[in-house]
Amino acid sequence: MANIPPQLVGDSAEFHALLDWVSDIASVDLPILVLGEAGTGKAQIASRLHFLSPRWEQSYFGINCAAYSEEDLISYIYGDDDRTALLDRADGGTLFFDNIEHLSIPMLERLARLVEYGDFRPSDDQDSQTVDIRYIISADPSVIAKSERREQLSTFLDRLSTDVVNIPPLRDRKADIAPLMLHFGRKTASILGAEQFPGLTAEALEALMDYDWPGNMRELRHVIERSTARAFLSDETLTQPISNIIFNPFVRAFRQKEPNAELPDRAMEDLESAPAAKNFTERILKFERSLINEAMQAHNHHQGKASEYLGLTYHSFRGLLRKHGLKK
Repeated sequence: MANIPPQLVGDSAEFHALLDWVSDIASVDLPILVLGEAGTGKAQIASRLHFLSPRWEQSYFGINCAAYSEEDLISYIYGDDDRTALLDRADGGTLFFDNIEHLSIPMLERLARLVEYGDFRPSDDQDSQTVDIRYIISADPSVIAKSERREQLSTFLDRLSTDVVNIPPLRDRKADIAPLMLHFGRKTASILGAEQFPGLTAEALEALMDYDWPGNMRELRHVIERSTARAFLSDETLTQPISNIIFNPFVRAFRQKEPNAELPDRAMEDLESAPAAKNFTERILKFERSLINEAMQAHNHHQGKASEYLGLTYHSFRGLLRKHGLKK
């Protein structure tokens, strides 16, 4: 029996229209093409198409065509001396071919014959076998549009499918961002062992809404997981809404602006009042200590919040505490 497919989350009109179409077409026992950019959830939609179909109690297999060499793919699908053919294992159920735009034209021709006629030959010296399988195919239209083989690929897509499910990119259904953020955030908080997911500040949520999400839902999931994990490292209770959104782990995070985010007045006074006779290094060290003390006092000696206030990572802030011999 097939597992229940992953939960689909969204509030937009486009999302609900997509679910309605999937529910309608799932009962049609014919090949279906799922079109969507990377990260839009094509595999989830394929799983839902199977689960809502008359074959829902039968086997369901998915294969990512981009993850195999052609030789390994042929062996996996059609079998060999050491392996039972995937087609035999999927007989009576559903077989999902993901990312077929990466296949060669000869391999696409072979799959087209399989889908159209329902038979295959495991090898040249074996008789043809017939299988009863419902096929679901997926492709990324943005990849096809840039391909030199786009006309040939489009022809094969017509041959491999009876109807189409189009998944809109996340940038075209931004009403889904907030519920997806809560869904991914709660799952991440649970994994981390936190009692709750506190949500985001208004400014952080606005940053999500302003972003175009080229990686779609997959990218959003990674951003929320990363941002929640880093917030947890600073405050394991996760009691305050998250303000730092880490879009790219290799660059500086988006940080919410705070009303008093400018240099603390006392630290500036210390720098300006430092005797001119002191050398540059001594004045900088005194300024650093003043900044640290000001930030710690402003946040009741909470190191995580003090580090955020100064625009530093938690570990960098701890390094400064050790450098200046301040109380930890």
